[in-house]
Amino acid sequence: MDADVLKTLGDTLEARREAAPQSSYVASLFHKGQDAILKKVIEEAAETLMASKDGDKLHVVREVADLWFHSMVLLTWHGLRAEDVLAELKRREGTSGIDEKNARPQD
Repeated sequence: MDADVLKTLGDTLEARREAAPQSSYVASLFHKGQDAILKKVIEEAAETLMASKDGDKLHVVREVADLWFHSMVLLTWHGLRAEDVLAELKRREGTSGIDEKNARPQD
């Protein structure tokens, strides 16, 4: 994926964070608050799972795009960007998933 797309989308989301709620879908989500954003992430995750169960690859791609988009809205809500997630993935590169999980602080 072209990281420029993520940067451009991140810039757009940040600009819409303070916009009037009637000006865009994203602005309305920010205006409704974190719970509305969380509900959208959950909804899109469920739709992604159902698309996967159906086996329609194009539908899976479209639902994952929706899930990523709404996850980026959530990141923006927290003052984070896709670049923060990419940096975390880069940090984990070359590390076994088991080792990475075992290195996490225990709750």
